[in-house]
Amino acid sequence: MPGMPPEHDDTLLKTGPAPSGLNLANHFLIAMPSIQDPIFGGTVVYVCEHNEKGVLGVVINKPTDMTMEVLFDRIDLKLAEGLRSTVVDEPIMFGGPVQDDRGFVLHTPSGRYSSSLNVTDEVSFTTSIDVLEAVASGAGPARMLVSIGYAGWSPGQLEEEILRNGWLTVGADAHVLFDLPIEERYTAAIRLLGIDPFMLATEAGHA
Repeated sequence: MPGMPPEHDDTLLKTGPAPSGLNLANHFLIAMPSIQDPIFGGTVVYVCEHNEKGVLGVVINKPTDMTMEVLFDRIDLKLAEGLRSTVVDEPIMFGGPVQDDRGFVLHTPSGRYSSSLNVTDEVSFTTSIDVLEAVASGAGPARMLVSIGYAGWSPGQLEEEILRNGWLTVGADAHVLFDLPIEERYTAAIRLLGIDPFMLATEAGHA
C-alpha cells in the first residue's frame, strides 16, 4: 500500500562526492525527445543527491491517478478543518521506479523532520511521515511536491547517459518545481537553458 516509510534507507545520503567530481544536486535532468523509455520519456527529474553511491532524484512532471486525499486516507491522517479544500485534489507524482510503494516529499524547508535532507535553502527532501502529519495539522511546508517512488542511478550510470545525449542538465528553479502547472514544467525547464523547446524537438527528429 502506498505510504510514507518510517525511515528512508540513507545509502545515498551524506556520503562523499561522485568519483567524476560532477555534482548535479539541485539540478533538473530533462529527458531528450529521443528518449522513448516509458518511464523517463518526457520527464523532468529533480536531483536531490549526487555522490559516490550514485544519484537520487524525483520525477516532477508525471502525475499518478492518486490524489493527496487518497494518500491521506490510506495512511489514516485527517486534515485539519479548512485545509481539505486546498489539499485534497493535489496529484501525487510518479517519482520513479525505485521504492514505488513509498512516499517522498520535496518541500520548502519547514520544521524539523526525522528523516530529511536540506538540498538547498529552498528545497528539502523528506522521507518520514512526520512531514505529512505536519501538513494535516496545518503546520506543514508552504510548498511541496509528494511522489510515490524515486529515480536512482548507480555510480557513473547517469554520467554515461548524459554523455550519450540522453539528458540535458540545468540548475533547478524552485518556481518550476513547486508553482508551475505540471504540464508546463518540461517546457519551462528547457527554457532555463535558453533553448526553444520546439527547436529541440525538431533537432531530435533530424538526428
